[in-house]
Order: sequence, then C-alpha cells, then structure tokens
Amino acid sequence: MFARAATILAFALALAGCMQTATLEPSSDANLNPRDKKLLANPPYAKATIPEPYRRHIVDYHRKETPGSIVIDTDARYLYYVLDGGKAIRYGVTVGEEALAWSGVAKVGRKTEWPTWTPTADIKSRLPDIPSFVGPGPHNPMGARAMYLFEGSKDTLFRIHGTNQPEYIGQAISSGCIRLTNEDVIDLFNRVKMGSIVVVLAPDQGDSPYNPRVAFSSGGLPGINQ
Repeated sequence: MFARAATILAFALALAGCMQTATLEPSSDANLNPRDKKLLANPPYAKATIPEPYRRHIVDYHRKETPGSIVIDTDARYLYYVLDGGKAIRYGVTVGEEALAWSGVAKVGRKTEWPTWTPTADIKSRLPDIPSFVGPGPHNPMGARAMYLFEGSKDTLFRIHGTNQPEYIGQAISSGCIRLTNEDVIDLFNRVKMGSIVVVLAPDQGDSPYNPRVAFSSGGLPGINQ
C-alpha cells in the first residue's frame, strides 16, 4: 500500500512539474497597426476574461511538425504555432461542434486582414436569420484576420480567424472554423507564411491531458507542457 501511495505521489509531482513549463506570453499592442487600434478601441462586444490555460503561452512541444507549421488540437481547444528548438506558441481557440468539425492536413492558401463574411448555404439553412453579407470590422464574426485553408487548389471552406465572441474561447460551438481572440489572431497572422502546413487533429487524436496514451508515451502531460 505504501509503495502504491508513493508511486501515485511521485506521478502527481511529475505532472505538477510538467505544468510549470508553460510560460505566459503577454499580449502587446506592438502587433496592431493603426487600423487595428482604431477598430479594436471600442469593440461592439463585451470584454471577455480568457481563462489562463487558454491565454497565449510559449510551451515545450514534443511533436515533429516543421517550425512554421500550425497544429490544432480540437480535443484540448489549442492551436500550436511550431517554433524551433522544441517550442511552440499555444493559443486557446473555439472549435467546431462535433458534427461540424473538420480534420485533416491543409495549407494556408489565402490571408486577409479585416475580412468580409458571406455565410455558406449550409450556414444559412441552419441559421436563416443571419445576414447574407457582413462587412469588415470588429462586429464581423470573422474578426480581425482570416487564414483560409486549402487542400491543393481546393478551398476547404474552413478558416482560422478572429471572433466577435471571445467569451467562447475554449469551447466547441463554431460552424467548424477555428476562432482566436482578435489580438491572438493578429499575432498568429503576422507569423504565418502563405503555404504553411496546417494539421487539424481528429477528435480523440489530440494531445490533451485527456489522452493518457499520448501523455505517457511522450513522458509528460501534453496540452500543458507541450
């Protein structure tokens, strides 16, 4: 019994040590251009307090994607921008509802600042009261930036973009797209190159703390220290 208790305690302490490797990355207005500052000065949505785990962090990263790649763990509601030296920037995101989620490998085929939004026919059929077109601005569901995901030359119709509902970061409520806060999507947009690889992990394939197989095989607690 004592040996078992000691093993459990040691494991708990090891996990606690893993949790300390994530470093909070403070948001900065340095990424904002004059238009961003003007449009975000008084956004038409309530200021949201993002839970600390979903705020931007620099974290250890155990996967093998090339630096400059994007990896999205829909289970854990995290997007990783892969850096050199076994590190990544981890952003909290809103992901698609289970029936609407997309997974696979794509590339960034287009990047837009302050995009317009034209809902697809599928979205219009599910939400008939939404407008057919929304112009650019902080009221737009696409937010401050959009990165469009392509498979070859085909637009997947899925995007990584900002949001006018920051209170939902860390949840699964979108129509399949990946949403970040406007401040985070501007930061990511400035880093991502055209043609960058985007890997969207399928449900139950993520590296979150809820996947013990991945956690044990990597020697840590992915999703917190990766």
